Amino acid sequence: MESYDEQRGRAGHAVGGGSPGGAAIPAQAGPQAPGSRDSGRQAPGPQRRAATPDPVGAQARAQDRAAPHEGHPDRAGLAALSLPYQVVGAVALAVIGLVACFHVGMVFLHVAPSNTLSKQHGETVDAWVMPEFEQNWKLFAPNPLQQNIAVQVRAEVSRDGTRRVTPWIDLTAEDAAAIRGNPFPSHVQQNELRRAWDFYANQHGDDDRANTLRAGLSERYIRRIALLRLEQHELGGKVERIQVRSATTSVAAPPWSREKTDTRPYYRLLPWWAVTADDLPGGVTGGRTAEEAR
Repeated sequence: MESYDEQRGRAGHAVGGGSPGGAAIPAQAGPQAPGSRDSGRQAPGPQRRAATPDPVGAQARAQDRAAPHEGHPDRAGLAALSLPYQVVGAVALAVIGLVACFHVGMVFLHVAPSNTLSKQHGETVDAWVMPEFEQNWKLFAPNPLQQNIAVQVRAEVSRDGTRRVTPWIDLTAEDAAAIRGNPFPSHVQQNELRRAWDFYANQHGDDDRANTLRAGLSERYIRRIALLRLEQHELGGKVERIQVRSATTSVAAPPWSREKTDTRPYYRLLPWWAVTADDLPGGVTGGRTAEEAR
């Protein structure tokens, strides 16, 4: 019987194919048959894969390095834009920032107590803030307004030699109806009539006598607004005179309060005003012909 070492030596010589020094060279493993026990095994030692040349990919990478980049997709914001667009974006942001700071400063001077800047540049501040950015802090007063004031108007209309007086038309209620349910109500609907009445009331006493130099201006303002609103109604004749009144109603106390509030309306009736062509704003005729309205 041969020893184990002799059998091993002959097997190594057969595999090595007679290489010098008796070193055994492992043979390349052929494809394993399906289902073979060694089909899932890999040959020992590191396996190296020959690099496959990719001329198309190399050429694309070279062109990408040579061509100027229009943007940087790996960056965000202004950094992702090219240099000209970065300059335009930076200038636009700077302008927006300056306008925002200027606006905040103007509003601050408008609501701040009287000071040197507001006295010296009061007209500039009012021109910027009024009327779109006006601030009214009455909501935060110790005793806020607890009344609803409605402005109403009626007209004396002539037709075929006869005159009649129309019923009272609630202009404030029309503005409220236009605002209610509208997510973007106009500034005219919200403030024009209210500010006009406040302007008139501040320029006149309780007896409707003028107490300032701007009383006449406030009266003409109310008349023009009233005729502008009456133009939307079919009055059936020519408007000869108009009369305006205010109806002041106190806001009722909440149910849990013991306060007693008189919710009856109180009226302030202004005198009749004769309508002239000067009272008709552009596009308003008051039932007149185009020549009569001039």
